[in-house]
Amino acid sequence: MQAQTNTRDGLKAAPPVSVVMPVHNALPFLDESVASILAQTFADFEFVILDDASADGSAEALRRWAREDARIRLYRSTRKLGPAGSSNFVVARARAPLVARMDADDISHPERLRRQLDVLKGRPDVALVGTLYEGIDAGGRRVRPRDRWRLARRSVFPPFPHGSAMFRRGVFEEVGGYREACDGWEDQDLFLRIVRRGRVVVLTDTLYRYRFQVNSTTADGAQLSARVIGLRHRCLAELASGRDYTRLLSETNGNGRLREADVNGHDHDPDALASALYLRGSVRLWAGDTPSVLGPLCRRESLGFSPRFLRTLVWAAWAGVSPGSLRLFLRSVIRARDLLASYRVRDGGLYEWRLK
Repeated sequence: MQAQTNTRDGLKAAPPVSVVMPVHNALPFLDESVASILAQTFADFEFVILDDASADGSAEALRRWAREDARIRLYRSTRKLGPAGSSNFVVARARAPLVARMDADDISHPERLRRQLDVLKGRPDVALVGTLYEGIDAGGRRVRPRDRWRLARRSVFPPFPHGSAMFRRGVFEEVGGYREACDGWEDQDLFLRIVRRGRVVVLTDTLYRYRFQVNSTTADGAQLSARVIGLRHRCLAELASGRDYTRLLSETNGNGRLREADVNGHDHDPDALASALYLRGSVRLWAGDTPSVLGPLCRRESLGFSPRFLRTLVWAAWAGVSPGSLRLFLRSVIRARDLLASYRVRDGGLYEWRLK
């Protein structure tokens, strides 16, 4: 691994919190993201940033920020490390016992770090604390409201975004950090291992703004290919049966892709294809764009007729005809279920993530 840094390690004692942020081609949202961390009401932290071989001017913007604020420790990788690799890189260089993740196109509320630190300081049995979010588009407009519904039910899917997590570095190291074999769902895989070492809790206030934008990692077709989603489906099925799915990860070539010998069976899994296209399309829909996934769905030779695939077909057809009305309908559904969840999940509360 080749990396360059402008840091001055060892000159100061370790702070209580390290904020870590991998960056790859994050313009034009990078400045707003960095500024939201530097404006936190809790200010005693270091900000560990990796420029993961950006080619859009992100490196220059980060160097400017590093000159302006001494809390920033800036690194640059000369080759792209990818989601898991870059995430492990920044955590490995964090000096604090508590690590707060930040994503390079999102925005943290000014009280985020203080509120999360209070939880971890007061509850030694808690390994990780996340926060609910509201979705914004490229212009910063609120497009997806808060949703407390997931906190009122058990699920293997975390009810908080990756970038909102603050965790104990010791637990992160115990579970082995991010796994490159899970690139594309590396955050969920990490959280599923952490929840077995300590409690994972969620603040119900929206202390994080998640940005939906067409060029995000989530919208990248290669990142959310049917092969990656197929692997995740198989791993979660193992988990639901009470078995460790680590053995399945040995079937990948180390970056989340199945070995060539396994491609044919899982590349045509209709459920995996439906999930991959739905995830890509959802990001585009909330970003204000047309999902454009109906064509890829209908062009497959082996469509299958599973309930998941048929639901995705209906969703894709509606999105293709009238994405605006679909967004309006989905916002209404989210607001309604958030209201129903409010009878069990109160504002300002702290709720535990529980698996099925």
